[in-house]
Amino acid sequence: MNNNSQWIFIDDKGTFQLDSPELSSYLYFPLTNEAGMMSSITPTLNGDAKTGQNTFALLPVSGEDLHNSRMARNFWVYIEGKGAWSVAGLSAVQQAGLFNEDKEETKLTAGILWHKLERSSKNLGLKAEITSFVPAGPHQVELTKITITNMSGSIMRVTPTAAVPIYARSADNLRDHRHVTSLLHRIYTTRDGVVVKPTLTFDERGHKLNEMTYGVLGRDDEGNSPIAFFPILEEFIGQGGNLENPEAIIRNKPSITKEGECFEAYEAMGGLRFATEMISPGKSKTYVVAIGIDAKGAYFEDIASEYLSEKKFDKHFQETIKYWNQKLNLTFETGDRQLDGWMKWVSLEPILRRIYGCSFLPHHDYGRGGRGWRDLWQDCLALLIMEPQKVKDMLISNFGGVRFDGTNATIIGSGQGEFIADRNNITRVWMDHGAWPFLTTKLYIEQSGDVMFLLEKTSYFKDPQIARGQKKDSCWNSSYGRSQLDEKLSVYKGSILEHLLVQHLTAFYDVGQHNTMCLHGADWNDGLDMAVEQGESAAFTALYAYNLKEIARLIQILKEQKAQTTILLAKELTLLLVSCNYEDIEEKRKVLAAYLKTCEHNISGATAEIQSDALIENLEQKAAWLTNHLRKNEWIQSKEGYRWFNGYYDNKGQKVEGDHEKGIRMMLTSQVFTIMGGIAENDQVEEIIRSANHYLYDKKIGGYRLNTPFRELKTDMGRLFGFGYGHKENGAVFSHMAVMYANALYMRGYVRDGYKVLSTLYKHCSSFEKSRIYPGIPEYINEKGRGMYPYLTGAASWFILTALTEMFGIKGSLGDLKIEPKLLKMQFDKEGIITIRTVFANKGITIKYSNHKDLEYGEYVIKEIFINGNKCFNGGTEEAALISRQVISECNETEIEIRVNLDSRLAV
Repeated sequence: MNNNSQWIFIDDKGTFQLDSPELSSYLYFPLTNEAGMMSSITPTLNGDAKTGQNTFALLPVSGEDLHNSRMARNFWVYIEGKGAWSVAGLSAVQQAGLFNEDKEETKLTAGILWHKLERSSKNLGLKAEITSFVPAGPHQVELTKITITNMSGSIMRVTPTAAVPIYARSADNLRDHRHVTSLLHRIYTTRDGVVVKPTLTFDERGHKLNEMTYGVLGRDDEGNSPIAFFPILEEFIGQGGNLENPEAIIRNKPSITKEGECFEAYEAMGGLRFATEMISPGKSKTYVVAIGIDAKGAYFEDIASEYLSEKKFDKHFQETIKYWNQKLNLTFETGDRQLDGWMKWVSLEPILRRIYGCSFLPHHDYGRGGRGWRDLWQDCLALLIMEPQKVKDMLISNFGGVRFDGTNATIIGSGQGEFIADRNNITRVWMDHGAWPFLTTKLYIEQSGDVMFLLEKTSYFKDPQIARGQKKDSCWNSSYGRSQLDEKLSVYKGSILEHLLVQHLTAFYDVGQHNTMCLHGADWNDGLDMAVEQGESAAFTALYAYNLKEIARLIQILKEQKAQTTILLAKELTLLLVSCNYEDIEEKRKVLAAYLKTCEHNISGATAEIQSDALIENLEQKAAWLTNHLRKNEWIQSKEGYRWFNGYYDNKGQKVEGDHEKGIRMMLTSQVFTIMGGIAENDQVEEIIRSANHYLYDKKIGGYRLNTPFRELKTDMGRLFGFGYGHKENGAVFSHMAVMYANALYMRGYVRDGYKVLSTLYKHCSSFEKSRIYPGIPEYINEKGRGMYPYLTGAASWFILTALTEMFGIKGSLGDLKIEPKLLKMQFDKEGIITIRTVFANKGITIKYSNHKDLEYGEYVIKEIFINGNKCFNGGTEEAALISRQVISECNETEIEIRVNLDSRLAV
């Protein structure tokens, strides 16, 4: 028995293996497709399957349910003369023997969105192989193939039964009318399985006719359907039984329920009894089981014909593997096989979050579906790298969620461009939301060269919330629609640039008593949610300052490259471009109030032509003022002599960071954006690194904590201080901000320090004994070192972005390809080679760096570059080289190899 094993990669596709996975609690694995089937599965086949908050085929689970709930997928084999055996290990006998020295041998093998378990019982002489996946096609279905092999020396007489409890309703019904909603069930037995179609839905949406159907179907490898069924849960388990000790299995009880029967008002069971088989020594028998969800009556017949044979299962399995491997077109070849495989899983995570949102996996049990505004834009960072052709229209649609007061809808619907004001209809503003769209837009423009994207037009979001969350529009009702109207009652559309200016200029004037931007409901750290009145976020004021400067730069490019000497903006926006004393807080608030008054209901629809030079100067002045203000007022020093930037003011108007009677307080977020935004000068960056290493770095839990201990329940700041220290937003290693810290350090040229952040995090996450998670990056690492909330974190997008554009130095420069490696010599393999494959200018490109002289970063420059063997760059003395987009586009091949030879700065 070994519960300290390490998963290992067995190929270059991210496939890994782990022995005895069931000896680690809380493990789960995603199975999904882009048609919307969302499953989770554990080493004992627990987990759930659903298409949304109100359509769960299997019982909804949280992290604790994974090892406590018996409502799991199962497949039983009754062996004559020996008794019952669960291929999932979920019999009472198997559970009781879990910690015995002679426990059953198990092994997990998993690849990109497929999951295979092997279980062997020496006592019974049986082996089972259970392979599960969701096919990459139009159906909302999960498939499992179970192969049972006789490993004994004699013939076995076995009776197989698939046993999958069917929940068939909304997650809300777990506590809201659980029994009553079972009375709505209509359970049908078909040729191939058990199908449930409730008569009504009974949840927060009210009583409505139900259109969804749920089912469990199966056939054997010869195409034979089940011979009988157990469609009712209580009859399957029997009086006094349970799902680990069900009477129907333990007593090998025959079922009298055949095809074509109907049952009403019970908890449903996908119990499929197959014919008894005689299995000879060394021989196998295979079954295919499907769990499906759909609103179409004939859908389950389609599932049966499309999937329920071993041959068809295998065909779809291979097609699905190929589909996801092609989707993950970012590949690393570093000489470290574990790192290369781990990066495959990190690359998958932004796609998973696009499908699952921030909900629908067990540790994300706080969610009810959908992604947040911040998530939408950060996930696009990775999509710009992996699926750039799809992003432009998506970005334009996303800007349609911006309100004219500079705030935005906070929840993203299932369709592109579909927005919801807030999941719980709470009027709330996150002050950081206006900053993220520009970072994504900037990356798109640099990658594509499409600076004219700034002049594309789209609508604004409209609902009752106005005045940056401070008021309600009494004139608004649902008939108004979700788009901002002008005085002619036409939908108003403004440029992308105008949307960006609305977000940034309103934030610039929305300040607290220390002249930094108001915190409102929170910023990136949602736990800072109790300082609405006097809270301020100097941390994100720094990011807005950086963005304002960069927006001005792009307008300058528009002017120089596209002769765009004037910019057309909504007339109302000119109020935010007037001359103003930025030191005068009340004057700034009056400017904002005057603007907000103009857009309480409809806007004028009139436009004004602004000189590009004047607009550039205005934005640069604002950025410079913010930069100087933060440098002057927020640079602090502890009594121990360490220095860094304060990032927050609490609801009493007090600085949050620095010396305090209960200890020194430092927050990582405050340092990230002051470094990234250029607020911190070089000597200050070095001081910040020294301070972060002293106060925040903790190698044993993966690196840099989000904050030091505050040692009080700080109700004038946020709920996070109610969390135990070292958990979630209160002092855990929060992967997202840690990776952004690395990104900021790389941007500023502090390569070794940036590498330390990423390397420490990776090494911890990839050590299964420490992190107890499958490959990938989790949302955070708790005080015990366990990775928490895997798969659905914005950290993945930032890790990919940092590794590709900063570490490997492969980035766009207004459409051209810029190559600027920031690789340490330890990252090259023993031949001095390191390789990355990505997509640029609609071409697959493989970049191979050669560092044959074993030079350290700072010692090398780019000597020469070859594209498909042809030299295109020679004799450089710089650390960066530019290859025009035209050169890449004119290559006839769809796959391009770029070889970059590095040499000593002195030699060149």
